[in-house]
Amino acid sequence: MAERTADSLVELFNSLFAGSLNTVLLRGDDEPIYLPADETDSRHRVIFAHGFFASALHEISHWCIAGTERRKLVDFGYWYKPDGRTSAEQREFEKVEIKPQALEWMLSEAAGHKFHFSADNLGSDIGASPEFKCNVLKQVQSYLQDGIPDRPQQLIRSFQQHYGTEPLTPERFSLEGK
Repeated sequence: MAERTADSLVELFNSLFAGSLNTVLLRGDDEPIYLPADETDSRHRVIFAHGFFASALHEISHWCIAGTERRKLVDFGYWYKPDGRTSAEQREFEKVEIKPQALEWMLSEAAGHKFHFSADNLGSDIGASPEFKCNVLKQVQSYLQDGIPDRPQQLIRSFQQHYGTEPLTPERFSLEGK
């Protein structure tokens, strides 16, 4: 079984998308960000934080959700409010995080890596709500039943082959212990 490292994720992602979609996964030194091709670099760049495996999976999942037009915008043009969100702001954050975190969970399973829900709100004691967790699980089940979009499906297959993990089935996903 292959070692689960950020470098292995970079190699797998880049082997799939550097040529076909001119997009590379890069280890960053600071906060994660997506940068479209520009005058400084002809490639689109998914940059994850501090070499963390989980950060790479999370940023990849956002890239998988973003359509062609959003992939032309810095950070896909998404709204983002940093730590210290109010309850209302956290609910809004959770609405836009359902699909990315569902894909992140699936990518994590395919890579044999433990998934953790992210409230991304360290400056507050507001964590991922039970409703959010249920909605993410429902989205995972929907992807498994109705079909996984092409880019994440390519990654899932690549991860399963590289890391030697089993096919994704509904039984592998549960909120027990989450």
